[in-house]
Formats: sequence, structure tokens, C-alpha cells
Amino acid sequence: MFVRTASERDLETIKALLAETWHATYDAIYGAQRVDEITTEWHSLASLKARLTKPNSEFLVADDGKKIAGMAYAAATSDAKVVMLHQLHVRPANQRAGIGRMLLDEVEQCFPEARTLRLEVEQANAGAVAFYKANGFERVGDTDNCGTGQSGIPALIFEKVLG
Repeated sequence: MFVRTASERDLETIKALLAETWHATYDAIYGAQRVDEITTEWHSLASLKARLTKPNSEFLVADDGKKIAGMAYAAATSDAKVVMLHQLHVRPANQRAGIGRMLLDEVEQCFPEARTLRLEVEQANAGAVAFYKANGFERVGDTDNCGTGQSGIPALIFEKVLG
């Protein structure tokens, strides 16, 4: 498995990966219909494609040459020393194999000027909360609207000091 920059030809596969991981993680929390609504809105091909060209961002995939097993997307905030990890997802069948750690390491290396890596995670996503804590993140707050806009999805805010 290796980590590389995502390309337009990867977007259909990434969209399917996001739907698979979201259903596996969030159906029990929000229900399959709500997860379908969220993934349709947040993970459309148009929204994924826009991430490919966003300045000061990195859109990565974990690939073994045959399949994409994970993805990550991070972007600098208005403060160049703070990077927001917007997404890090690994297919359920590939979890606990070091792929998430590989993606996280690459995100950290892609922003050498950054001093803080920030993310939001659903409190009920115990696996993700444990993963981030095990990788040096600490809870610094919470939000009622995970992601952009007014999602109505509560989340914990975690940060990791870099460098």
C-alpha cells in the first residue's frame, strides 16, 4: 500500500469508498436514509472534484495498485499554521492495517509550516476517537455543526501539535 495524490480518475472510487465507510460507521447512529442524504450532499463528484484544485490542500489516497483502500483530505485554514483534516476514511475491510496512520503521516508531512492539525469527529464514532487519541490528538472543544455550513451534526474538535 502506498499513499499518493488523488486524481480525477479516482473520484468515482473515492465516492464509493466514502459511501461504504459512512454506512458502516453511521447507519447505527443516524440511520441509512440520513447517511445516504449526507453522502449524496457532501461526497458528490462535483464536491470531490473541487477539492483536487483547492489551493493549500492535499487530497490523498492509499492505493495498492489494484484498489484504493483509504483517502484523506486536508487544507490550510486562514491561519497558515493551522491545517484542518476534513476527511480520513479507510474501507472497513482494510481498517486496523496501518493505512489510516500512513495517510495521517502523509498529511502531516504535506504542510511543513503548520504547527497544529485540527479535526472534527462524531463523538459516537468510538473507533475514530480512539484512533485520533492514539495518534497524539487531544480534545479542545466541540461544535454543533460538523463540517461546513449548518449540518446539525455535533462533533468533538481535536488538535495535534506538529513539529
